[in-house]
Amino acid sequence: MTLVSFGYKYGLPLDADLVFDVRFLPNPYYIEELRELTGADPAVAEYLDRLPETRTFLQHTETMLDFLIPKFIEEGKTHLTIAIGCTGGRHRSVYISRALQRHLSENSRLDVDLVDRDIAQ
Repeated sequence: MTLVSFGYKYGLPLDADLVFDVRFLPNPYYIEELRELTGADPAVAEYLDRLPETRTFLQHTETMLDFLIPKFIEEGKTHLTIAIGCTGGRHRSVYISRALQRHLSENSRLDVDLVDRDIAQ
């Protein structure tokens, strides 16, 4: 399984099986002290994790993936690419991808790779 964080302004990942849009979350880019950081930085992670909508989104998404992944496996799918997108691919999508990677790694026997496609843009 691969989790890809990306920025919508650079286009959708063409190989994505599932795409989640997290642009509804407040954008850390507009907070001066967070702008130059990424979703991999603790300050951005703390900011996003404090938001009730972040926790709710993660809970619902984790539940859905816990249901879907075994179904994909039953159908013979040998690889799954899940794309998480925000505006620029540096803050929200990076943080959410890492949170989902932790959950999936802890709750499945699958290898979960992480690709931050647009983090350096």
